[in-house]
Amino acid sequence: MARTTRLAPSPTGALHLGNARTFLINWALARRNGWRIVLRVEDLDGPRIKPEAVDGIMETLRWLGLDWDAGPPIHSRDLAPSLDAMESLAGAGKAFPCALTRGQIASAASAPQDGAHELRYPATLRPPDWEERFHDIESNWRLIVPDLPIRFEDSFAGPQSINPAEVIGDFIVWTKRGAPAYQLAVVVDDHRQGVTDVVRGADLLDSAARQLLVYRALGLKGEPSYWHVPLVVGPDGKRLAKRHGDSRIDEYRRLGVAPSAVIGLLAGWSGLERRPMSAHEFAEAFEPSALPRTPVVFSPGDDAWLNSR
Repeated sequence: MARTTRLAPSPTGALHLGNARTFLINWALARRNGWRIVLRVEDLDGPRIKPEAVDGIMETLRWLGLDWDAGPPIHSRDLAPSLDAMESLAGAGKAFPCALTRGQIASAASAPQDGAHELRYPATLRPPDWEERFHDIESNWRLIVPDLPIRFEDSFAGPQSINPAEVIGDFIVWTKRGAPAYQLAVVVDDHRQGVTDVVRGADLLDSAARQLLVYRALGLKGEPSYWHVPLVVGPDGKRLAKRHGDSRIDEYRRLGVAPSAVIGLLAGWSGLERRPMSAHEFAEAFEPSALPRTPVVFSPGDDAWLNSR
């Protein structure tokens, strides 16, 4: 069976240089190794979703020279597989409904880690009993997380041992919006689309442990291999964002920057010589072993280099 990967943009805004570098590395690995590529739209991020961004992201990927073999399936248009998975988790007593607010969790449990956007939900807050049936689609449901380390080998980051019970506790797999949470949706989609290799940013390394827990709770075979790429950050060391200037690919395109220049900058950030090149030239030259193992800093010099091309 052929290996399969996926390009899975979330339509919360335009594609920027950091996203593009990860997608380019993903695409290059696939084309070098004969993997099948599925383009998938992950549009479950609630109010942050901008439906009009989907076409723009696809056009930007094509402009850069990236292609794919199937897709794009859009998760929100087919929730039935996630519903089935949620019914399985609830029926097996592996997930429970949760009506507690953030404030109630914060007052009853430990505060979130510095910079975290999720509260840790400890086992002590689980209800004493609940109906083992997915009976309320408009409630939050949490996965029962065992207190044990999840170990896996990451092809970029190396051996990992992460205990989600210590990091996040019982995490949400179904939301009160009546839709699956990311951690459930991504497992359901990866499994049904036959994804064998997941290439994405290192900020999602902890998520791999959670997703492996979901795989196992659902009894799914064929857990994927993970490749977590160090992020592109601003001079302040934080994940690339608006505060670091306009790093959108579309903005450089508007200014007349050629796609070969953008690929050239991303190549320089990926262990190759910084020079204008095509996506196919990048794929031929890229070596995973040469990829920097620490975050890449997007500097004013990088912006100037692009704008001089």
